[in-house]
Amino acid sequence: MVRSLERPIALVGLMGAGKTSVAQRLGEHFGVAVADLDALVEADAGVSVRELFEREGEPAFRRRERRALAQALDAGARVLACGGGLVLDPDARLALRDHCHVVWLEVSPEQAALRLANGEAALRPLLRGAAVAERLSELLQARAPHYKEVAHARVATDGRTSDEVVAAVLEALPGGSA
Repeated sequence: MVRSLERPIALVGLMGAGKTSVAQRLGEHFGVAVADLDALVEADAGVSVRELFEREGEPAFRRRERRALAQALDAGARVLACGGGLVLDPDARLALRDHCHVVWLEVSPEQAALRLANGEAALRPLLRGAAVAERLSELLQARAPHYKEVAHARVATDGRTSDEVVAAVLEALPGGSA
């Protein structure tokens, strides 16, 4: 029997951690709405994240991302795939901690780089023109304290399939496995 979710599940972590695919599987598992914050920002802006970064810069993107989080929570989304940098915003961190059960999907920079090697890295504004694993390592170093601050649970993703990560997330939720 699938239990209900007392609080929305918010997945945070470095790009390439699997937040979007795990969120979709969790949504299917619970039969609930899923919000991918990057997709919500893109739909609202009518352009890709990459184009938003180019046109408006990262600070404007982060404001849009924070608004998308608030809108998703207000709309009743029960599973959220958060952008990797959402935790840089203090208000977003507060909203995550206060309103969600936050799970940090931990991925090594090397594994994330492999997952993004299919051309996905070129679409990520913070990775363009960089040595991907090195840049991911820098991002992780800067963001890890914030991920740690908001996370109610941590799930390692290296060497695991999406289904194994989903099982680990379910186990990490209050009340254990669903």
